[in-house]
Amino acid sequence: MNTQRLFALLKMELKKIIREPAYVFLMFLFPAVLTIIFGFTFSDPELGMPFSAMAPGLFAYACIFIIMIVAQSFSDEREQGLLRRLSITPMKASDFMGSQILSNMIIAMVQVLIVFILAQLFDFKPQTDILGILLAIILMAIFSLSSVGLGLITATISKSAGVATGLSFLFILPQMFLGTFIPITSNTRVIAVFLPSYYVTDALTSIFNGDSLLSANILIDFSVVSIVSIMIVIIGIQLFDKFGNK
Repeated sequence: MNTQRLFALLKMELKKIIREPAYVFLMFLFPAVLTIIFGFTFSDPELGMPFSAMAPGLFAYACIFIIMIVAQSFSDEREQGLLRRLSITPMKASDFMGSQILSNMIIAMVQVLIVFILAQLFDFKPQTDILGILLAIILMAIFSLSSVGLGLITATISKSAGVATGLSFLFILPQMFLGTFIPITSNTRVIAVFLPSYYVTDALTSIFNGDSLLSANILIDFSVVSIVSIMIVIIGIQLFDKFGNK
């Protein structure tokens, strides 16, 4: 992997995202709008579920939509022949994939900051220090790897960007309803434990509740998210390189 090529691609990828209104909305405005809507909704005591209780799930919820963006992006670039043209240049697949991974990790960290700042408007007061906030940001960056991997898997089995958008919800919806801000029951936990978003939300809840950053619960959640996310992104890269990059 060439560092110079990697950062040149990373710069290009970030510029592309910023210049595309749909990407900007999903990546940055969507988490902001979502936080504000849920903040006003759950600030009503009649609902019986305070905003602070479901706020950790918002961080994971926003990051999950990276699946759709990655699936659309790779499907578009394949249709336009960009990936085929790259294959005949000195650019290596590892450089291109590395830029995708880094750009989405950066986006995930920005999303955390957006949600965190706006959540303060609705009396979200995490009982942690700066180290806890940094750990939450790192956790979300690692979690973004699973979203990139699932996006690559979606792009592999999709014939167009439109199809990729629809298929991406096969990975988005389960994590959205069973691993973020919706309360887990004894029945749904049977499925939720297989979703990385469940462990992300659980870890964030512990962090924001002021638990020790070295507590067994946080360390286990962090380990599960790291291992699963790395495995998913490796599988996604292998599948797309073998079957989707054609």
